[in-house]
Amino acid sequence: MPSLRAVVLLGLSVVSVSLAAVVPGFNYGSQKVRGVNLGGWLVLEPWITPSLFDNTGDSRIVDEYTFGQYQDHNTALPVLQNHWNTWITEADFQAIAAAGLNHVRLPIGYWAFDVSGGEPFIQGQLPYLDKAVGWAGKYGIKVMIDLHGAPGSQNGFDNSGQKTSNPSWYLSQSNIDRTNAIIKRLADTYKDQSSVVSAIAALNDYPYGSSQQSNTVLAISDAFQGLNYWQGFMPTPNWQGVMMDIHIYQMFSDAENARSNEEHIQNACSRASSLSSFSLWVVVGEWTPAATDCAKYLNGRGKGARYDGTFPGSTRVGSCTGLTGKASSFSSQYKTFLRQYWEAQTSTYEQGSGWIQWTWKTEIADEWSYQAGLANGWIPKNPTTRAYPDICN
Repeated sequence: MPSLRAVVLLGLSVVSVSLAAVVPGFNYGSQKVRGVNLGGWLVLEPWITPSLFDNTGDSRIVDEYTFGQYQDHNTALPVLQNHWNTWITEADFQAIAAAGLNHVRLPIGYWAFDVSGGEPFIQGQLPYLDKAVGWAGKYGIKVMIDLHGAPGSQNGFDNSGQKTSNPSWYLSQSNIDRTNAIIKRLADTYKDQSSVVSAIAALNDYPYGSSQQSNTVLAISDAFQGLNYWQGFMPTPNWQGVMMDIHIYQMFSDAENARSNEEHIQNACSRASSLSSFSLWVVVGEWTPAATDCAKYLNGRGKGARYDGTFPGSTRVGSCTGLTGKASSFSSQYKTFLRQYWEAQTSTYEQGSGWIQWTWKTEIADEWSYQAGLANGWIPKNPTTRAYPDICN
C-alpha cells in the first residue's frame, strides 16, 4: 500500500506548484498570518449554532446532511437562507480588519457545488462565498477557502457535512473525482484573484490536489499525521506555493482534558521548534483558547463532554460550569487563563507562518469566540499586544 505522502504527491502531480515562481497574494515567507475562521456559516456545526438544530425538534438532525434529510425542503431552506444572510455580514469583515487580523479561513462543503445521487443537502451557499471575497477585498483581508467536507465524508465528523462512523470518501473513486473537480473549479474561479483569495485549502483533514496555474497558494492538511511525518515533503525550489495547514486542539481525549491550565500552556509552548524548523510554510489553521470539550454539542449533537464525564466512556475531570457558555458567567481567573493560553499559542504559532483561530463567533460558547474574546478582554484589540510576553519562558 503506498504511503500517504506518495498518495498526496500523486494528487498534486498536476497542481500549480512547479519550478515556475509563484508570487502569492500574501508574503507568507516574511509576514505572519493572523486570522480567524468563519466557522458555522456555510457549513453548519451544531455546537456553533445549536439553536438551528434544537429548533427543528428532531433529535435525528445532527449535521447538514440530516438537516435536509429529515425536514421538508420548504421548511429548511428559509432557515438556512436567514442564517446565511445574518451569521456573517460585511460588518463582521469590518470588525475583523479593525481587530488587526489579515486572514479569514472560510469553510465550505462540496454540496455547495455538487449534489447528486439523492443527497439531501440544500444548496445556495455560493453567492455568499462571492460576497465574502468581495468584503474581504474591501477591507484588505486575505481569504483561504477551505473545502471542509467531501462526498462520503473524509473524517466522519459533523463538520464534514455528514456525521458517520464509516467515512467513505477515500473508498470511492467517484467521491475522489467529484472532490478533485470541485477543487479545480475553485482554483479556476479564483486564479486571477490571488490578491484576495491567497490560498485554497484542498480538503479539511485530508489532502488532495488541483490543476490550475496561478499564484494561489495550495494549503494541504497534515491529515492528523503531525509535522514530523511531512518534514522535507515537497521541498523548494522543486515545488512552489505549498503550505501546510495543521490543527492543534487539546480537548479531544481524556488525557488532554485532564491537563492543568499550566500543562495546556506548556504543551502549546513546546511546539515552537517544530514549527520554526519545518520545511514548508506552516500555518496553524485551527486552534482555540478553549481548553476543555465542555461546549454544548462540541462532540456532536446529543453527546456530552469528556471533561464532566457525560461523554460515553470518559473519565470525569470536573464540572463544566463556568468553563463554557456566555462570558458573563466566566470568573476573572478563567478569563486570565484564556488570555494567557491565547498568548502562549499565538506567540508559539508565529514561530511558524502564523495562525487562524477557530472561530469568529458562536451562539453560546464564548470561550471559542474571537469576537467574544475581544469584547471581554482575553483577546487584545491588537493581536501583537502581549500582557504576558514571557509566558513561554
